[in-house]
This record gives sequence, structure tokens and C-alpha cells, in this order.
Amino acid sequence: MKKINTVGVVGAGTMGAAIAQKFAQEGFTVYLNDREQQYIDKGLSGIREILEQGIERRLFTKEKVETILSNLIGTTNQDDLKACDLIVEAIFEDFEVKSKLFKTLDKIVSSDTILATNTSSFSVTELAASVSHPERFIGLHYFYHAAKNRLVEIIPGEKTSDETYKAMQIFSVQSGKDAITTRDVYGFAVNRFFVPWLNEACKMLDEGIGSIAEIDTVCMKTFGIGMGPFALMNATGVPIAMHAQKTLEHFGPSYKLSSKLEKQVATAKNWDLSGMEGLSVSDEKRDAINQRILGCTFFVCSQILDEKVCTAIDLNRGAKIGLRWRKGPIDIMKNYGKEAVAKFASNYAELYGEALPKGIDAKSWEMEFVTLDIQKNVATITMSRPEDMNALNEDVMEQLDCKFSQANAMPEIKTIIITGLGKAFVAGADIKFFVKNIQANSIDKIISFTKYGQEVLNKIDKSSKKVVAILNGLALGGGMELALCADVLLAVPHVKIAFPETGIGIYPGLGGTQRSALRVGKGLAKYLVLTGQMLGAKQALEIGLIDHIVNTSEVFEFISGEKEIPVKATLELNDNWKALESLFGENKYQAIIKGECTNGAMEVEAVSKLAKAMSFKAPVAMNIAEELIEGARGPSSELEKLQEIFSTDDALLGLSSIGSRVEFSGK
Repeated sequence: MKKINTVGVVGAGTMGAAIAQKFAQEGFTVYLNDREQQYIDKGLSGIREILEQGIERRLFTKEKVETILSNLIGTTNQDDLKACDLIVEAIFEDFEVKSKLFKTLDKIVSSDTILATNTSSFSVTELAASVSHPERFIGLHYFYHAAKNRLVEIIPGEKTSDETYKAMQIFSVQSGKDAITTRDVYGFAVNRFFVPWLNEACKMLDEGIGSIAEIDTVCMKTFGIGMGPFALMNATGVPIAMHAQKTLEHFGPSYKLSSKLEKQVATAKNWDLSGMEGLSVSDEKRDAINQRILGCTFFVCSQILDEKVCTAIDLNRGAKIGLRWRKGPIDIMKNYGKEAVAKFASNYAELYGEALPKGIDAKSWEMEFVTLDIQKNVATITMSRPEDMNALNEDVMEQLDCKFSQANAMPEIKTIIITGLGKAFVAGADIKFFVKNIQANSIDKIISFTKYGQEVLNKIDKSSKKVVAILNGLALGGGMELALCADVLLAVPHVKIAFPETGIGIYPGLGGTQRSALRVGKGLAKYLVLTGQMLGAKQALEIGLIDHIVNTSEVFEFISGEKEIPVKATLELNDNWKALESLFGENKYQAIIKGECTNGAMEVEAVSKLAKAMSFKAPVAMNIAEELIEGARGPSSELEKLQEIFSTDDALLGLSSIGSRVEFSGK
């Protein structure tokens, strides 16, 4: 498998510079190439400006920014790209110019260098004809702003090798991207439905169905977005929407470019967005706009599924991550139901005289949130819902149960790895599920979900296979409870671990109060659960919460079986951790808060800081959590207090106010 260490980016414009910035941020050596030094200087200057803004927002330290910039090498000499393992082309959309560039690069680089195009409109297969080794050619379509937007579409051409494709899947993870795979068709997946969505808004404006303000207002609410189609076109460039739509016209009459959009581009002006403040849209207009824009979305997305351009989960993910829609198109289709979807799409198809795609069937909407991969005697289960931080809900838990049971039943499998996709391993349970059921007075559903979740985790805990959890990012609450079922816990350097439950009015209910104590002892378990303290990888290693820190590249070597998984570690606590263990092991949390505790080796100021942190937590949740940890009666003991805790005012307040500091009443 081709390993990527050095990357070239050709084109130092807005997109190319952003791509180069992201690669440099993730630790790759990056050559940023363009025709003239002035373009490179402008690109590097823009990168520095964005990174310095990151310092002001406390996203980066000055030292980190200097390290990132040191990873960037500007060059006008394409021969310098010989050092690259991967080269990404990010120049303007001109097929002949791109082809000429790849012919030149083909003569410079080695035969195993991967060449990728960031095109948003041309065929990857057709561009691959420019090189002598089309098997090492692929599409990597990044989204604006590429240093911040985590989505990338991976588009294999007809001759792209499996090795190249897999190398780019791994590289996407290593470069901090959430990848979806699409077929090599015009528009790929995201632009195939997003650009017609913009175009249809222009058609509605032209037909008088709604004003710009009305259309944007309705679309913002329906799709859960911060900007409507006209505001988005203004932000990204109105001409870009027109040119992108023209590349899609061959798909049928409904894709025909809006004359209103074409005329607007001719004026060289943005859309007039005035009149939105305080706007009230009539029910009649809201329904008309909704049915038309949803009809367009349902119709095009059904075509995408019918043509197998990508999977339902990738289509949904593309919208939620790449476009930042709160709800993906598949989510919206499921919410409306098959009858409404069929009606809206049928009306849309009839409007343009087109056939209704088969992908309109609800069977096409099934999404796989947990995946299973088998390589030799290693099974890898991946929590694959990065658009929602891999949060646990009923569907995810059921799929985790299914995939683990499948791997566990295979006699040839000796090791089962559980890891996550994206920024999180698992960032806890799906809070919306809890809030919805508390408000509906359906706490029994929360209890059933938690009981089932415990059964699934117990199955993992008791497996005779070697179970390894590889924490790839955030492991919060239920995520850490899942990880604690493993025999060996590994974590990448940037991992963050916490039990935040008592700070949102509840307590860990999937074994967190019990398995944490078994791993690190009751004192440190109380410290973790009662303070909600966030730990980095180094701290987690120091207390034995994880066994080893590993690099991202090693993760794939463990999965492929190339590298042996390290054994469970043993350690001796340092004096600081021993003092914390003693403080929480020998005192009730209330005594610490009141200053009536035995400090031991802890300094008074440090104890006061911990006391203050705990004073903001929900009292009922704190009492139950402490009782559970000290009782050590096993995970099932956590089920006994669920009715009580989810009936409290504090639980609803805390779960409804994530990210905000609240004052708990203890009721």
C-alpha cells in the first residue's frame, strides 16, 4: 500500500491554498506549486492570515502555527514535485489546461506517485487518459473552505486501481477528512443534487412562486441551514452556480439552466437579499415553495440512488458535512414518509415530463452507520456516523449489536477492533433521543434503550475474542463506556476523553460507573465521573484508562494485520494521581465541596478548584453516580435509578442546554 508522507498541491488559489493548509495542519510536508511566485506568495499569505485568526480564536498556539507553516514549501519549479507521494491538482476548471498539466506531471513524477484532480465538473476517467499510469489516477473533490470543511468526495476512474483507492481512503483519514465515495459521473454526488437545488430556486423566482426573501426563508427552515439558496450563491459566486448547472443539463429537462440565473450572471451582480428581516411567509406560499424545492431534492436524490452514484449514507453525509445541512436528504425523506416523498417527486417529474426514478422506494433509504471489515483474522467494526459524531442511538446500537455478533461468531476471527470515523470515536449518546422522550413522558423508551445498550456492551465485554478499542478522537460518555468493554484500549495523540453526564443532569448508564472503577479504581473513577474532567491521551495513559498511544498510520497497520497489537499495559501512578485517587477514594464529594474533607497530599487550592467544578453539577445525578461507584454492584445496577434521574427537572434542563452553563435545582 502506498504510504503518503509528502504531498504536492498544484494551484495556489483559494481552493489550492486551503487544501495545502489542511494537509500541513495534519503534519504532511506540502509543496505548493504555481506558475508564478506572486501566486504562491499570495496563497501562503492567505494561509498565514487564517492561521493567525485561529490563534485569536484559541484554535492554535503560535508554536503550532509556525510548525504548520514550516510544513509548507512554495515552489514554481514542477521538478520539485518529484519528492511527492501524492499530487493534488487544484487549478481552474478548464479541461485542456488540466490535461496538459497532468501530461507534464506524468513525465516528472515516479510511476507510483498518485495523481489526483480536484475537479468539480469533469470526468476523472477522461482526465486520467492524460497520464501513462491511469491506475494511479483518482478524483479528490474538496469542498470550500477546504481547510475547515471536512468533506472530500473520492472518485475512482474506470482504471483506478483498488490499491490507489484504498490509499486515498487512508490518506483522507490521516488528513482529517470525512470521505464519501462516488461514481465518476458529472456532478458526482453532492453537486448533483445541490446545484439543481440552487437552480430550482431561480426557476421558482422566475415563475413568481416566491420572492428571493420568501424562498430563502422557507429553505432555511426546511433544510436546517443558515443561508438560503440565493444567499449561498452570493457567498460562493453566482457564476459558479450557472457554470456548474450547465455541466448537468444532459441529465434531462429538469436540469435545464434557469434563464433567471443566466440573466443574473449577465448583470455581474449578486442577488438582492433585502426584505428578509421580520418576513412572514403565508402558509400557501410556504407550501408551494416547499413542495417544489423538496420535489426537486427528492427527485434528484432518488436518481442518484437509482444510478448507484453513491450509497444513501454517503449522500446524507455529503449534505450534512459538506453543505452543513442540519438534516440530510435521506433524513428529510424519512421524516416526510414514502407517500409524501412519492407525491412531491411525482409532481416534479410530471412538471418536466420525466420518468420517476426507482430510487424513490423507501428501501433505498437504508443507511449503514456501523461497518464491518474482515482482513485475515482481524475484524474491524467502525462507528461510521461522523456527521453526528458517531453518537449512539437506537439504529446505531442495533447495527453495533449486529456487526459485533457477526464477527464474534466467525471462528477464524481472533481479534475484533472497534474504532470510529471522523473526529470522534463516539461522542456519547444521541441527546435528542433523551430530550424527545422526556418531553413526551416516554421515559420507558429511554430505559429500554439503555437496557438494550447494556446487553450489547456486555456481549462485547464477555467475548472470548481479543477486543481492541482504538480511540480515534472524542470518546465521551457512552463512547468511553463502549471502549471500556475492550481488553486493550489504544488512542491517537489528539484524543479527548470525558464522562460529562453529571454536568448535563444524568449519570453514566451503560456501565461507565462500574467498568471505569474496574480499570482505574474507585477513587479515580469518582474523579472522572463527578468532575467530568476532560483528559488528553497522555493523562489517560498515566492513570491506565488507556494502554498505549499510537499514531494514526499505525491504526491501519493494526487493521490490516501488518503490525501486532500491543499488550495491555501495567503502570504505577505518579504522586499527583495518587493524591487525587486518595482524595476521592477517602471522601464523599459533598465533603470535598464543603471543605470538610481529608486533603491528604493535595494542595488546598487544587481541592478548592475541584470543589468548585463539582458544585455546578446536578446534585441528584452526583449522588446516584457516587453511590453506584462505591456500591460496585455491576453495570445492571445503573438501570435501577433511570426512572428517577430522567424524571428530574435537572435532566431535562441539562440535556436541553448542552454547551450552556445552567443552574441545577436538585429536583
